[in-house]
Amino acid sequence: MNLRGAARIAYLILIYGFLYLPILVLIVYSFNDSKYSLEWQGMTWAWYQNLFDDPDLLQVALNSTLIATLSATVATGIGTLAAVALYRYEFFGKPLLQSLIFVLMMTPDIVMGIALLILFVSLSLPLGFWTLLLAHITFNIPFVVVTVLSRISGFDRHLIEAAKDLGATEFQTVRRIVLPLLMPAVAAGWLLSFTLSMDDVMVSFFVTGPTFEILPLKIYSMVRLGVTPEINALCTIMLGVTLLLILIAQLLLHERS
Repeated sequence: MNLRGAARIAYLILIYGFLYLPILVLIVYSFNDSKYSLEWQGMTWAWYQNLFDDPDLLQVALNSTLIATLSATVATGIGTLAAVALYRYEFFGKPLLQSLIFVLMMTPDIVMGIALLILFVSLSLPLGFWTLLLAHITFNIPFVVVTVLSRISGFDRHLIEAAKDLGATEFQTVRRIVLPLLMPAVAAGWLLSFTLSMDDVMVSFFVTGPTFEILPLKIYSMVRLGVTPEINALCTIMLGVTLLLILIAQLLLHERS
């Protein structure tokens, strides 16, 4: 191995170490038999047991799961229909609409959170479950649209033309031709939306109320009192769930119909 190859390997090790070493430390210390000290005191599963024995924490986790499931489902339905419309039809303002989808994806979370907060206050909507659900649907839709569009762009248009030649209506073409071919991307979009909703902190901070708490905000409030192995255990579980969903989404996106 020459000097340039060794330098590249060292550079990659440095980058990946910087990115993933803190996560590895978090996972390891979630098993630390010590309440606050960063000094290793032995291995224990007690912190994971404490999580499942805490009814308040379980309720917060249920709240997050409910919001993530509902927002992902609604956003997937709207986003899939929007992607099909952008692919199949020509209408006034189509290029602008496509651009706005990417703008919404790149908008900083704090900007979106403040904008949605101003909107909800202007409409006199009480902050809580419904405002949080609407906010999560809003920032999930663009990701579903992009995911489904990336799949539908590789379609063989002759399939749709053949369906029309055989007398299929517009609804039958979408239901029997388009949607079955899109199902891997639709499922991947749902999983991606679920993951984004479960992990969101910034937008949720602005649009939720004191009567409805979700897991990321619960973790944020717990961290203010100090990082404990219990928090590490909770973050490890969330990390595991997130990685699993992302893996499933990637497998679905690469699935061939």
